[in-house]
Amino acid sequence: MDVRLAYGETGLVVGFPEDRTTIITSRYVPAPDDQVNLLRSALEEPVAGPRLGELVTPGQTVAISVCDITRPQPRELLLPLLLDELEQSVDLDDVVILIATGTHRPNDDEELEIMLGPSVLARARVVCHDARDERQLAWCGTLGQGVPVWLNSRWVEADVRVTTGFVEPHFFAGFSGGPKMVAPGLAGLKTVLTLHNATRIGHPQATWGVTQGNPIHDDIRAIAAVTGVTFDVDILLNQEQKVIAAFSGELFAAHAAACAAAKELAMVPVAERFPVVVTSNGGYPLDQNLYQCVKGMSAAAQVVKPGGLIICAAECRDGFPDHGEYRALLESEPTPEALLAAIAGRVATAPDQWQVQIQAGIQRLVDVTMHTTYLSDADLQRVHLRQTADIEDTVAEALATYGENARVCVLPEGPLSIPYIH
Repeated sequence: MDVRLAYGETGLVVGFPEDRTTIITSRYVPAPDDQVNLLRSALEEPVAGPRLGELVTPGQTVAISVCDITRPQPRELLLPLLLDELEQSVDLDDVVILIATGTHRPNDDEELEIMLGPSVLARARVVCHDARDERQLAWCGTLGQGVPVWLNSRWVEADVRVTTGFVEPHFFAGFSGGPKMVAPGLAGLKTVLTLHNATRIGHPQATWGVTQGNPIHDDIRAIAAVTGVTFDVDILLNQEQKVIAAFSGELFAAHAAACAAAKELAMVPVAERFPVVVTSNGGYPLDQNLYQCVKGMSAAAQVVKPGGLIICAAECRDGFPDHGEYRALLESEPTPEALLAAIAGRVATAPDQWQVQIQAGIQRLVDVTMHTTYLSDADLQRVHLRQTADIEDTVAEALATYGENARVCVLPEGPLSIPYIH
């Protein structure tokens, strides 16, 4: 049978043996035709607390945190509604939209126009956060469990601070959105490195769908609580990247409601592990580089047998990417085991170490093979990965190796649907 994997912007159709394949997808919810009205209704009826317009007074400054281009957030639909409401009380010259890049690269002008739309760009200032530019940062103290906190100074100095998130299960922070739009989204590099150190990343509760007791998410919440968020908007999308639910209001109440809804939609109980798991990385924009593909690998790792095979299909149009330390770290040791040993021996956290730690931990237990358009076999070999040009043939060969009763599990949406052993 043919299965369409989320891949780039067009998808990738792969054939699987019908009698030996288990397909796991999130629950599909159709989106309403009027996406804007859904968002407007959510803003008018907060989960907790007043609506945004009631929290703003004339003369105040406002900062709005939004996702960068690696997330399919409907910024171009939501931001005009927020600006309309803010404009009733404040001058839009006093509003800044901050692209919460974390440690990702800044988004260029062309990307910003695609992300936000020309009308938003014309109405408000837009600034890409840069975690490495100390001139952009303000010191906020040591918070949570010993986290030195630097945040974007425009955010800290604003009278009104608005987070806008896209909520889905996250492979080490539990769920995205909500307080993550403060830290790591708008945090300085030293803050991010502490939040993502080897001890926190290696904690058993630092995983999909867990927030309480997750040392990473616990500290993220503590940072947001102490530094203050005025209003939050969190959004859920379906497989077509259309809005199906939105939650607004007081940060932690709105985010908790969004997380509960996301868990019901995206996390799927499974009775057994599989020797072969095929995953995507959710398609564009999430599959635009190998760094992001660790999420797809991690989703597959939840249900693969030790010694099994994960095949990850991701376009990787942005390569590894070239910015950051991810590629250099992967190439710095000869094996995944050596990478884990080197990370364990580090005194200080290196940028992108967390992604390498999770990837190496998976590769230590199972084989990982990629299917990409923009990375060569040699590129992948240097980072301890193999490549297949034909997923169907590779699956057939693997099933033959594992025996006539072996089955393959397919995650067409990658990390947008998270299986777990129940």
